[in-house]
Amino acid sequence: MSSARLKDRLLIVSGFSGAGKSSAMKALEDLGYDAVDNLPLGMGWQLAADWAAAQTPGPRQVHGLAIGVDSRTRDFSPPVLAQLLARLRGRGDLAVELLFLDCEDELLLRRFTETRRRHPMAPAGQQLRDAVALERAAMADLRAQAETVIDTTGFSIHDLRALLAGHYALAPAGLAISVVSFSYRSGLPREADLVLDVRFLKNPHYVDALRPYSGRHSEVGAFISSDPQFAPALESFGQLVHGLMQGYTKEGKSYLTIAVGCTGGRHRSVFFGEQLAEYLRVCGHGVEVRHRDMGLDAAPIEAD
Repeated sequence: MSSARLKDRLLIVSGFSGAGKSSAMKALEDLGYDAVDNLPLGMGWQLAADWAAAQTPGPRQVHGLAIGVDSRTRDFSPPVLAQLLARLRGRGDLAVELLFLDCEDELLLRRFTETRRRHPMAPAGQQLRDAVALERAAMADLRAQAETVIDTTGFSIHDLRALLAGHYALAPAGLAISVVSFSYRSGLPREADLVLDVRFLKNPHYVDALRPYSGRHSEVGAFISSDPQFAPALESFGQLVHGLMQGYTKEGKSYLTIAVGCTGGRHRSVFFGEQLAEYLRVCGHGVEVRHRDMGLDAAPIEAD
């Protein structure tokens, strides 16, 4: 990277059909990227060259271009895209990355079934499941070349936007931290960098008067914080995360996801996650909090 100015960013956004590429492109556009979706691969090099030449130099201003390509793209071929990526990465004047969106097969099938859209690799008469399997096999090598793979299984649109903002903001203000609470019954958050298990704390679920409420309720919070293990655990976890920030920042990491889990994802993980976020804010870190399994309605990702 030049010492005079930061390189402008070029993101190639790809992935499996139905994994959220269109939603990702909209989110990147909201972040200030020039977004071009379904560009024929043969035009990729010229677009990048023309776009780079048109940017106004500035030592502190970073511009971004996001190009979306997947199985819907005319003349799409994973090997051809890999060749284009290698050529773009060799330019030297752009910070080039491949962002690949993944998702569990069953959810991909559900998204296409619910929206009644045809899978781009499913010709008339072919089963949807076969098309999903065919695309997964065809894209395996390309997925392995990606700098970032985001699995959108269980994501809402808000979750995807928040994660993209953390990774790809054009003017990041230091390392962004996301604290997400979750239920172990529903599985670990796929985007988690650090996982904290708070099932050792007293469980409000077994108190009839507290069970209907979430960890955001004052009485639930008072119950959990009365556990003698709560305060030492919060201090220990808070100091651990705070102490790691310098190392993560030095290594160039721009986004850190801390997952806090309990059995049901409604009481202990929610309260502990909120308190951990506040601890880190007091330490000077930017933190957002979301609660994956608390039961809040969120817009789902749909098939592209």
